[in-house]
Amino acid sequence: MIHSQLVRSDLNIQECTFNMHLERLINLLEIIAVVGRPVSATEVHVASGLPKPTCYRLVQTLQEQGLIEEPSNDGRYVIGERLIRIALLGKSDVDVRRVAAPLLKGAASSFNETVFLARFRDSKVEIIHVETPDDPARAFIHPGLGVRPMHACSCSKAIAAFAEESFQVTIMQDSLKAYTNHTKTTREDLLAEFDLIRRQGFADCDQEIDIGISSVAAPVTIGNIGAIFSVGAVGPVRRFGTDYRHNIGCQLTQLATKISGAIQLCNVAEV
Repeated sequence: MIHSQLVRSDLNIQECTFNMHLERLINLLEIIAVVGRPVSATEVHVASGLPKPTCYRLVQTLQEQGLIEEPSNDGRYVIGERLIRIALLGKSDVDVRRVAAPLLKGAASSFNETVFLARFRDSKVEIIHVETPDDPARAFIHPGLGVRPMHACSCSKAIAAFAEESFQVTIMQDSLKAYTNHTKTTREDLLAEFDLIRRQGFADCDQEIDIGISSVAAPVTIGNIGAIFSVGAVGPVRRFGTDYRHNIGCQLTQLATKISGAIQLCNVAEV
């Protein structure tokens, strides 16, 4: 009887100690996240009110686990890629659309073309949001939502080109379906296109899925996690010629940077 009580007491002490440790770690993460800039361990110590040795030990633990990082090796810390990845994995399409939609809407109005956002998950790329031009006289293309072929759509190729080589190999293991006579269906052609995409920063699709429709897309890179989103524009081939696609592609790379920042800021703010 006495032994059982001692065991329960010991377990309660361990649980209380763990909870206190966890609470302190979360508190430090919140301090680093809300500042919005790299912060020193001294600043974290002052803000937390913890004893200096305890605070420094907890900061070291967070860094060892990849939850915070020291990007400039100058003793100042930011939220780490691992924590951003965890937060991003928990983001639904609704969350992502909420922060990206205003930027997409602005681009649709600026380009006077349909603009869309695609997401990579489960080894597939799917369009999750579309914004169309406000101009009632403008003929536009709506690409629809859902999965796109990895080898024949600008939004997919913009992501695949920056993926690990092993993933690119899996794309080419199966036969590459020819949707039109413009679709690239050989390993050599696709690898050459991936190389071009990496050099110019965006991908295009010239009637590779549907005759008369072309598109262009840029990867949305989230820190060191990589390109897990892409942002693109689509329209009739009579407007989307080579020069036009190149011009919009360059603008999409800038838009991609803004969308990446919005998604990451949302993740950090809600961690």
